[in-house]
Amino acid sequence: PHLAALVLARGGSKGIPLKNIKLLAGVPLIGWVLRAAIDAGVFHSIWVSTDHDDIEKVAKQFGAQVHRRSPEVSQDSSTSLEAITEFLNHHHEVDIVGNIQATSPCLHPSDLIKVADLIQKEGFDSVFSVVRRHQFRWSEVKKGENKMTEPQNLNPAKRYRRQDWPGELYENGSFYFAKRHLIEKGYLQGGKMAYYEMRAEHSVDIDIDIDWPIAEQRVLSFGYFGKEPLKEVKLLVCSIDGCLTNGRIYVTEDHKEMVSYDYRDIVGIDLLKKRGIQVRLISDRDCSKTLSAMQLGCVVNVSVTNKLQVLKDWQEDMGLSWKEVAYLGNEESDVECLKQAGMSGVPADACAAAQKAAGYICKSRGGCGAVREFAEHIFLLLEKVNSARKQ
Repeated sequence: PHLAALVLARGGSKGIPLKNIKLLAGVPLIGWVLRAAIDAGVFHSIWVSTDHDDIEKVAKQFGAQVHRRSPEVSQDSSTSLEAITEFLNHHHEVDIVGNIQATSPCLHPSDLIKVADLIQKEGFDSVFSVVRRHQFRWSEVKKGENKMTEPQNLNPAKRYRRQDWPGELYENGSFYFAKRHLIEKGYLQGGKMAYYEMRAEHSVDIDIDIDWPIAEQRVLSFGYFGKEPLKEVKLLVCSIDGCLTNGRIYVTEDHKEMVSYDYRDIVGIDLLKKRGIQVRLISDRDCSKTLSAMQLGCVVNVSVTNKLQVLKDWQEDMGLSWKEVAYLGNEESDVECLKQAGMSGVPADACAAAQKAAGYICKSRGGCGAVREFAEHIFLLLEKVNSARKQ
């Protein structure tokens, strides 16, 4: 049976404009679930259903196919079931739909693999995700009613300790898998049903703005970053023009060049060095005099015609794996380096080709704190590496 992953990503989010492609920890929100779906390796096809050009662009960038949904199922009142049904009407080859929510950025491939087995090998018609919660419920008393609240799942005289109570299962909205015949009858849950219990730390759902900073911390701690395990970064290579500086060059009457930089970026470089991470700088043009004046104390290579070759030479000389190399670039000449490095980033104003190749897109522009921001991102991922080692 043809199992298709389908991510519904309408452009008209009321809570957060274009929420589905807003950057979360440097990655478009939808990118986290698409990465997990692709690496799971259980889907015959992976689709994003959208009505928006920018979402379509990001979806294709992450390797998904795009179904352009009609205006009729793109309204605020449109349901997920309506959008899925329309998708099936256009894709008769699909037998099972795995509807994955774009707002669940801590989803892991291992979860999707196990769910695929439930529905393909064990014969379930529908499988949905749940999370276990230890919360005591009480009946609601509306204002003006002369009633007392009543306990729903506890005895107040004999309250359970958390470790003595298994808790309750709640839908967490991460995914809903269902067979075609069930969906065509108007159900996403029905027939022979099963739930799949996700780990609490992987159960993140973003609905309102206040969730965003919390979700960024959660995804950095518990998100899925790719098939290979993260390694501790030992080297950061930074493109000078457009990353360390804003790319502007001021020329005086006596033909001297001047550039501007952000002191926060210099602090970021110092912090990286203190953590034992080497920082090296690279440039297409000869800016050695300018760098000498900045006194950064970094290895520098300027007038470079092949940045990737220089990066490879540095990586080999230091005896590093690519997972231990980070690269911050912003131009087309940086694209191959961004693809090769284990950790890659670009400033917010980097060219489109560089943004597409990068794993992290800074909120800051080049020369305006992007280096410091990328350094902070590296530090957060180092914490994740150290945490994994302890576990």
